[in-house]
Amino acid sequence: MPIASPDIPARVTAAARDAAREAGRLALGWFREGAQTAAAVNFKAGGSPVTEADLAVDAFLRDRLLAAAPDYGWLSEETADTRARLGRRVVWVVDPIDGTRAFARGDVDWTVAIGIAVDGRPLAGFVHVPVTGEMFEVEPGDVSRLNGRPIAASGREDLSQAHVAGPAPVIDALAGGAHAVRRGPRLRSLALRLVRVADGTLDAGIASNSAHDWDIAAAHAILLGAGATLLGASGSQPRYNRTITHHEPLAAGSETLARRLAGTLAAA
Repeated sequence: MPIASPDIPARVTAAARDAAREAGRLALGWFREGAQTAAAVNFKAGGSPVTEADLAVDAFLRDRLLAAAPDYGWLSEETADTRARLGRRVVWVVDPIDGTRAFARGDVDWTVAIGIAVDGRPLAGFVHVPVTGEMFEVEPGDVSRLNGRPIAASGREDLSQAHVAGPAPVIDALAGGAHAVRRGPRLRSLALRLVRVADGTLDAGIASNSAHDWDIAAAHAILLGAGATLLGASGSQPRYNRTITHHEPLAAGSETLARRLAGTLAAA
């Protein structure tokens, strides 16, 4: 269950929910289902794509969210990071388009992810799937919801036959091993992979060691509000708004299942 927080008033979460929906509509202006995006595509150092839609949505969200809570810090995949956020207790953690590769080639598995972390903990989150209209969310002290309806994780504890999504090499090893897990769909948006655990579509989800705060903070809050958790290979939950924004390999699921998967990741 998420923790209530006086640091996040209802007007701020309402602004975040509305901003996620509007950001999705903005991004859809460049999206072409089943075809290459109409947006210009460039590549960052390391080869990951960024489109003009990513940048436009990032600018929109930065303006809208900081207007709603100007005293919060800001951390986004598409904004140059500064140390200013490290001095703030409450921080917006944003991925304007999570799953840019999917967005760019016309697949539907991309999201807008907005999280709010307080003292390093994820206390509110909004993950919007613009193509399907789904809004996964949690507010401080409430249960997680999908389009307003409460959701809950499957609660599965046994790894055998668990429905798991994640990087292909990891799932291949689990599916071919003694536990014989069931292979989940490949979801380019990590936030979407994690909230599919929160709503029980998947029993568990795995992230490689390339995940950053903006990929997981919103979904982490939603997992907690749905009775699940997110654990690193070390067995600890991720913390946010640190100097380093990337994380160790991660496993989402019930406490028992996530801990078993985290142990598997640690051994690997």
